[in-house]
Amino acid sequence: MTTLPSVCIIGAGSSGIAAAKALHERGIPFDCIEKSDRVGGNWVFGNSNGMSAAYRSLHINTSRERMAYSDFPMPKWYPDFPHHTHIADYFDAYVHHFGFRDRILFETGVERAERGADRVWDVRLDTGQTRRYDALVVANGHHWDPRWPEPAYPGTFDGAQSHAHHYVDNRPFEGRRVLVVGFGNSAMDIAVESSFVSERTFLSARRGAHVLPKYMFGRPLDQIGVNRFTGAVPWGVRKTVLRGLYRIGVGRVEDYGLPRPDHQLGESHPTISADFLNRLAHGEMTYKPGIARLEGDSVRFSDDTVEQVDAIVWCTGYKVTFPFFDADFLSAPDNDLPLFRRVFHPQHDDVFFVGLLQPLGAIMPLAEAQGRWIAEYLRGEYALPDPAALAADVARERARMHKRYVASARHTMQVDFDNYLHDLRRERRAGARRMCERGFALPVAAVAEAGTGTVAAVNGGAGAGAGAAVEVEAAT
Repeated sequence: MTTLPSVCIIGAGSSGIAAAKALHERGIPFDCIEKSDRVGGNWVFGNSNGMSAAYRSLHINTSRERMAYSDFPMPKWYPDFPHHTHIADYFDAYVHHFGFRDRILFETGVERAERGADRVWDVRLDTGQTRRYDALVVANGHHWDPRWPEPAYPGTFDGAQSHAHHYVDNRPFEGRRVLVVGFGNSAMDIAVESSFVSERTFLSARRGAHVLPKYMFGRPLDQIGVNRFTGAVPWGVRKTVLRGLYRIGVGRVEDYGLPRPDHQLGESHPTISADFLNRLAHGEMTYKPGIARLEGDSVRFSDDTVEQVDAIVWCTGYKVTFPFFDADFLSAPDNDLPLFRRVFHPQHDDVFFVGLLQPLGAIMPLAEAQGRWIAEYLRGEYALPDPAALAADVARERARMHKRYVASARHTMQVDFDNYLHDLRRERRAGARRMCERGFALPVAAVAEAGTGTVAAVNGGAGAGAGAAVEVEAAT
């Protein structure tokens, strides 16, 4: 007999609850630690933990069907692109439906997580309590620690400055001259909203971007041509089709007064907006190139033009940080943390990451698949590749990503939604075969039913610690 490892999940946002549900349905003992008083993380507007980037008018930019978990569809009465209140309610209903709310410790933060010499994690909470676990699932999100311009622009600015993370609505911009810096989804949303109330809105970016519409041919763009075989289609083929659709549906961004992008469509994280190009075409906002210098009440741009500005909103992204780890143990300098399929750390077999990826699509179904993968590993139903093969896989993935995407801190963990799910299904099957080859039989009942006590021995690394509550029988 052996025991299933006990697990600490850090965070009850959209990724943390997906992992929690996967462990819950497989009978793996866990606690989910959440700073807020409710689930939903980034999608809870005004979240009490102070970490949400949601603003008052926020709607998702991936469609309802593509964002939902596979076994819990969003209500059909939701709009194609729901409001943040719909999404927060959906996550709450998900936890209620699958019945694991009692495993979430609300209004509790993780101050420190350290692994001892006995390979057991000591997790110190902000309540003063320390709990011990065999494994950690890190789901603390990567859109909560604002990244400001690095290095800072030369000169000084006399007006108001804020980061997109703290944007609530456009009321502070009424009658003012506003500069929005950045070319991602938040920058375009904020610039559009500002343009309705400001005296003038400028948007500054150092490089061009392809701006995708939410709809094409009367359907959400991310649902066109998608079926269960999509993930098996090479990206090169899909890219050709997408570029053709873009030429037909959007045309050239240069015709809207924007610079020609220095990369092909699909080589940067997509910028999606239903209104941005229209506001530009109507003359309601103005594009400016990169900033050269701040000059008191004005900003000088790289084309040597100068504009008087009252407020700057920096839409310059986020830092990937883990404040509960010692930086020498585990960190992501320049947002770069190499992982095996964005989940397993190459050197630490008892700490897993969920949702630490940036897909061309929604994170939620990917986090769901990652949670199930982790559960299979913890129950001894999946075996990792040997260390050399794992390291080679990580290197291949990084090489493909660096070849495809624009080099920046924004593109350190990019994946394609459908290809990632397809490849992960294949890897999970391969890992089950490896487990059998190493002498462990996997009873069908163990895969089909959670917590029945008839499953293979737990993987050696993660299951050898502090004594979990569930016993399983080793099948040899």
